[in-house]
Order: sequence, then structure tokens, then C-alpha cells
Amino acid sequence: MRIDYKEIGRRIAQRRKALGLKQFEVEERADIGYKYLSNIERGISIPSTEVILRLAIALDTTPDEFLVGTARQEGEGWKNVAELLRTMDEGKLALARSFLQWLTEQEMR
Repeated sequence: MRIDYKEIGRRIAQRRKALGLKQFEVEERADIGYKYLSNIERGISIPSTEVILRLAIALDTTPDEFLVGTARQEGEGWKNVAELLRTMDEGKLALARSFLQWLTEQEMR
């Protein structure tokens, strides 16, 4: 499976614009660097899992809206997971990313 970062960036920009927010406002809310959002939206920069989660929180949606094009709004469980991930160092984030990738590939019965 190939990840289309330009499409992810387009979805992030679409959500931001739907909320009437400027890039700098989202950068402040997500605590990311100046012009980083612009690079993500244009598919130039590849956001980490943590940045995707921060953007989802800043734009009041779920990461799947950016990753697969659908938002899951029932419940707030994803925000709890996002908060846990925010506290992890790079090693733990890499492990969490691997686990989440594996989990998304599993068929649920």
C-alpha cells in the first residue's frame, strides 16, 4: 500500500478551510513550526504520526479523515490515544506506529 501524502495534505487543507482557519492558527493550535503546515498541505513534508494526531485535535476531527478520507465522530476515544502518543519519545512512537500499522491490516471478526 502506497501512502499518498499529497492527498493527505489536501484533506488537511480542506478541513482547515471548512473551519475558516488560517494556516498559522492551526500551526499554533497543533504546536507545530511556522510554514510546516503549508509544506504538509502541499505534500512536500511528510508528517509524523504525532503531527497527524495534533492536527486532528487542532481541527476537531479524527486522523482517519486525513488518512483515508472519513472521519469517525462517535466518541472521544481517539483523543485519549492521541494524548498518550504525545508523551512518547521517538522510540516509543516508532513502536506505536508499527503496532497501529499492523492493527489496521488485521481483519476484525
